Amino acid sequence: MLVSSDIERLFSIRNYKSREQKVVVSLLAINDSGGIMFKKRFLTAVASALMFVSASAVADDYPSRPISIVIPYGPGGAADLSARLIAGSAPSYLGQSILPVNKAGAAGVVGSNFVLNSKPDGYTLLSARVGSQMGVPAMNKTIPYKWDDFTIIGMTELNPFVLTVPADSPHQTFADFEKAVKEGAEMTYSSAGVGTLLHIATAVMIDAMGADPDAFTHVPYKGGGKARTAVVSGQVDFSWGNLSASLGAMQSGQLKALAVTTSERFAAIPDIPTASEVGYTNLEKIIGWSAIYGPADLPEDVVNKWVGALESLKDDAGWNKLTKGLGNIVSIMGPEETKAFVESQYAVFDEAINKLGMRVE
Repeated sequence: MLVSSDIERLFSIRNYKSREQKVVVSLLAINDSGGIMFKKRFLTAVASALMFVSASAVADDYPSRPISIVIPYGPGGAADLSARLIAGSAPSYLGQSILPVNKAGAAGVVGSNFVLNSKPDGYTLLSARVGSQMGVPAMNKTIPYKWDDFTIIGMTELNPFVLTVPADSPHQTFADFEKAVKEGAEMTYSSAGVGTLLHIATAVMIDAMGADPDAFTHVPYKGGGKARTAVVSGQVDFSWGNLSASLGAMQSGQLKALAVTTSERFAAIPDIPTASEVGYTNLEKIIGWSAIYGPADLPEDVVNKWVGALESLKDDAGWNKLTKGLGNIVSIMGPEETKAFVESQYAVFDEAINKLGMRVE
């Protein structure tokens, strides 16, 4: 029987660069020296070895080509901004470029479902958002996925929400807005789509204020960017929006913010009162987030590569500056912590949606 040194000498394993070649050469040597293995069993062993080694090699080589991150909303929204910041910084830690791709539609369902049905090889990932991955699954039970159908890779940021009105709105303070609501004034509001957090936030506000739901008309758009533009242009009376996506328009004087959903005043907008300050603490539960998801059954090594890259972003001065500059809270979480966070929020929203009779089944 040949020993390992004989095999290497006879078949010159060192001359073979790939592990696949080395495995085949080694098995050929063992088969030739033993003379007992039946041909069928031998070929089965070779095939199994090749499958194992090839899978391992793919994971070790990841990523070997550009990665696409699907944004399930249109340009300009929080999901879009988050994905583009990741695409600009994460390649330094992954060794490959990242291509942001907008696939908007059905409140984020179109893009999310596209990723869910993509090959689980790590080259098609999702810029996951609170609406498309938590709000819509809680509200609409007819969509083709549940909140936990994806491979959850990790959280990147949290997004406070702000109640915004056009710059020339007659409601220049929350007190003005509240007075109009209490008096039964009819109002229109925009969102990024049915079931998104921008939509549910208004429903929760209506419930908290004891207002008449029939006095409010919901105008859904394909993405937060278009929903925000509708407020800026005066096509609607107000909207709840991500601070990260609304801050630019607020700073330029195009939007007026009336309240923010943080427990304390936010440094980027120190003059804007919190939800608790205006008397509605429950609105603090309305907080957005961005994360990286993938199709179900992503290889563990691929997930680990991304977990490592996200951990590196914690100390990336450029990414931190840009993320915080948009009004976001940097919040890097691993897969398990992210899943626990989303599951807890999902339970709260699922109950609220059921109470408000907003469920679609």
